[in-house]
Amino acid sequence: MVRIGYTQLCEQRGPKELVSDVVLAEQAGFEFSVVSDHFHPWLEQQGHSPYAWAILSASAVRTRTIELMSYVTCPTIRYHPAVVAQKAATVALLADGRFRLGLGAGEALNERVVGHGWPDADTRQEMLREAIEVIRALWSGGYVTYSGEYLKVESARLFDLPSRPIPLGVAVSGTNSCRLAGELADLLIATAPQARLIELFHQHGGEGRPAVAQLPVCYGPDPAKCLSLARDQFAWAATGWKVQSELPGPVNFAAATQFVREEDMAQLIPHGPDLEPYVAGVREYVRAGFDEVALVQIGPDQDAFCDFYANTLRPALAALS
Repeated sequence: MVRIGYTQLCEQRGPKELVSDVVLAEQAGFEFSVVSDHFHPWLEQQGHSPYAWAILSASAVRTRTIELMSYVTCPTIRYHPAVVAQKAATVALLADGRFRLGLGAGEALNERVVGHGWPDADTRQEMLREAIEVIRALWSGGYVTYSGEYLKVESARLFDLPSRPIPLGVAVSGTNSCRLAGELADLLIATAPQARLIELFHQHGGEGRPAVAQLPVCYGPDPAKCLSLARDQFAWAATGWKVQSELPGPVNFAAATQFVREEDMAQLIPHGPDLEPYVAGVREYVRAGFDEVALVQIGPDQDAFCDFYANTLRPALAALS
């Protein structure tokens, strides 16, 4: 049976709201939550981008059962992997083991801010591989010294580690990232219902490990208003991953999405008050082979969305397998 999750989208909510939202999500019956880890929003009108790890820490102590996950953190440029290993271990302790670390090769939108440039895609994958090796080594205990082509660690040790290993996921978009995930990750992370990604993951050692996806939705009583909101807040999603990873700032995404129409968004995002589009959206991921789907409610009305999920959507999705 597919597991349904909730998304704390840092680009559209302030820090206190995000923590309150995940409490509502837990009460509504969501099984897990994922949080975006950005420095900038995709578009300036989204209006927010608080520090995801503070959100995760606060969420860990405000909740009791819902699993938490970074979706996703780039551990190579804006953050050093030793620091990622430490904060992931801390959140796992605060959450009593309810935390999974999601990693990815990053986006220029967030990583260029520290002034270290933006490597090509192949280099980013090689850096991510080294970062995972560093994180795994530090989680194993003891002092770690590491000298890779891109990353170095000098005599580092984590003194607060959870008793159980932290599951580590890798975001994928093509052959190279699927190979990396299959070889080094405990789960696959994706944002598109592409069965090929899971097939590649399995071919490279990921057989039997879960695949997690994300589906943006916009629930509300007026379909036209929902679609307008989706266009305003989520037009960047229509650009595709190659564009999303390369553009340097919100102003660039505004330029790249100026001709995206509401009709284009209607094809991408279930919206409005009717149940079936949401079930169909999740079903597409299930048919592609995904085990978990995190829903992203676009906009501020998280209370009504959680009510809709608890009373209407959750029972309907329970039948999917």
